[in-house]
Amino acid sequence: MNRILVDETSYGTRIGVVENGTLVELIYEKKNSLPIVGNVYAGKIMNVLPGMQACFVDIGREKNAFLYYGDDKDNNGNIVKPKMGSDVIVQVEKAEMGAKGAVLTKRISFAGKFLVVIPGDDKIGISKKITDSVERKRIKDIIEQLLPENYGIIVRTEGKDKSYEIYEKEIKRLVEKSEGVLSKAEYAKAPSLLYTEINGVEKVLRDLYNENIDEIVVNSSLDYETLIKLCEEKDISPKKIVMYESDVPMFENYYVASQAKAAFSKHVWLKSGGFIIIEQTEACVVIDVNTGKYNGKADLQKTILKTNLEAADEIARQLRLRNLNGMIIVDFIDMKTEENRKILQKHLEEAVAKDRLQTIVVGMTELGLMQITRKKKRQSIQQLMTRSCHCCGGSGREPIYEDFKG
Repeated sequence: MNRILVDETSYGTRIGVVENGTLVELIYEKKNSLPIVGNVYAGKIMNVLPGMQACFVDIGREKNAFLYYGDDKDNNGNIVKPKMGSDVIVQVEKAEMGAKGAVLTKRISFAGKFLVVIPGDDKIGISKKITDSVERKRIKDIIEQLLPENYGIIVRTEGKDKSYEIYEKEIKRLVEKSEGVLSKAEYAKAPSLLYTEINGVEKVLRDLYNENIDEIVVNSSLDYETLIKLCEEKDISPKKIVMYESDVPMFENYYVASQAKAAFSKHVWLKSGGFIIIEQTEACVVIDVNTGKYNGKADLQKTILKTNLEAADEIARQLRLRNLNGMIIVDFIDMKTEENRKILQKHLEEAVAKDRLQTIVVGMTELGLMQITRKKKRQSIQQLMTRSCHCCGGSGREPIYEDFKG
């Protein structure tokens, strides 16, 4: 059975996606630090860096945010450099990471469950995960009929096989939202927040729920009522929403508490006896694969390939579970044949294809290291839920909350 667990705790909300007893995605939202990706701000340009074709923008947060303007061109193809002190309407594209501020974009968009609308655009895009050519043509034909003036539309993966009426209803709702925000921007004084992206249970239904989910379990009556109301709006059966009333902590009752804690460990054991080590740094994520206790039976290369294939599946799960993103380098066990390296890369590509965030397997370097990139949306759970250890001066991490202590 596939479930989404929404667990309201003392520090915020913990959301787990569970597939047949395995925790595959884990999201934390702290009460005092909600995610800002998707928020729209009226910002003020504080500093322009022509050499980088970028500027820093005050959006009213502790750190100024980063905005690249190299794509802003006039009719002659010349880059338009913004003026220091001028106002700009921006949306958060990437969350604040460590000492770095958020990354902004001037290409504002508003996402629904099936579609994304983009004001000031006129293009139609369809998710690459919708591969059937007949279905892609059907979708494009419908969207061309519904495309509002001065708007572009991207059809999300969940938009597959939806009717004209469903597209029409969502486009109307998103355009009304867009017009409301842009209207507010006309008289807003920078820096100010114009629009807050949905979080918590609303995002569960929009981004995590799909037809393969059997139930959504919540332990808050407010979350339950919110989801029931949203189900009515989105034509989803409310029977899938379950109110959790046991005294046993939710994650323990569904046997995923230990899996959630393990997501903070560097070592991950494989069923064969091998293991992987995950190290997060400021620049990238480094993953090392080891045979460990697994010695195989006779053929060394078969043993290595089997361990690497098993590790590839686990690495794909850990990327989702821990929200590891950016540049990821994997040191698989060295394989002598090119055929085995191709088998491994193809297997890894198939494993990461299940990820709802764009994840690309770039390939092997000359040193035999596998390169992966995963789209940055929010902080990893380690960055969000741990801090530098006060004893070792930052070379290790310590948990903030009692739940994560061994």
